[in-house]
Amino acid sequence: MSGMTSYLPYEPRQQQLLPNALQDWPPEDQQRQREADTGRGRSEGDERKRRGGDGNPKGGGPYAREFGVPAPKAQENFTDPQSRIMKRAGGGFDYAYNAQAAVDDTAHIIVGAQLSNSGSDAGRLAPMLAAVQQALGQAPTMVLADAGYRSEATFEQLKDHPSELIVALGREGKQQVAIDAARRPLTASMAQKFQRPETQEAYRRRKWLSEPPNGWVKNVLGFRQFSMRGLAKAQAEWKLVCAALNLRRMATLVAK
Repeated sequence: MSGMTSYLPYEPRQQQLLPNALQDWPPEDQQRQREADTGRGRSEGDERKRRGGDGNPKGGGPYAREFGVPAPKAQENFTDPQSRIMKRAGGGFDYAYNAQAAVDDTAHIIVGAQLSNSGSDAGRLAPMLAAVQQALGQAPTMVLADAGYRSEATFEQLKDHPSELIVALGREGKQQVAIDAARRPLTASMAQKFQRPETQEAYRRRKWLSEPPNGWVKNVLGFRQFSMRGLAKAQAEWKLVCAALNLRRMATLVAK
């Protein structure tokens, strides 16, 4: 599985008030900030202290605000208030949705399509697996997911799932930070699993499986931004795009 982010026009509007206390912010703004903070690796009750992937304190000054408290200059999008600011692959930021697809390992057919307004993929693996199982009538034998999907909460949620999960904990070839097994036992177990040659060999297939459909969506279908506004409509548009790619892919396979 791999996440693909598509971008929306940037038309921000600033909050008229500049509150400092959490209770001064509307619930939707608080939820939006919690999602953004979680995507940056923060957690509830972190006391504004920076921590590494092992949960231990790391260098750098404290965060400017408590977890979930928006910045005084927080902005929202006039065109689509349900979109969120996300980082672009080439640098910079845009209002966007986070579109994801699950791809089968034989024909590059998309078997699951999901879309969220969170820039973080953490927490999206379980909904994707549920969508795949609903579409196919059975769970996949093996699931390969990049490091964006890793989290102790996700591993806990899926510990009894019938699929074999192989979720990267960092970039391939990069030295991994030590994991506190007492605090993150399932993450530590996944790290041990990646020590096995068969796990490494299986995970290397992920790019071959998931990246081509992302490229085809953008460069063959020409889909680079959403026409619809609102999370529900954008999700429907994304699923329509995936269906169109599947039809084109199946036509190519039949022609062979």
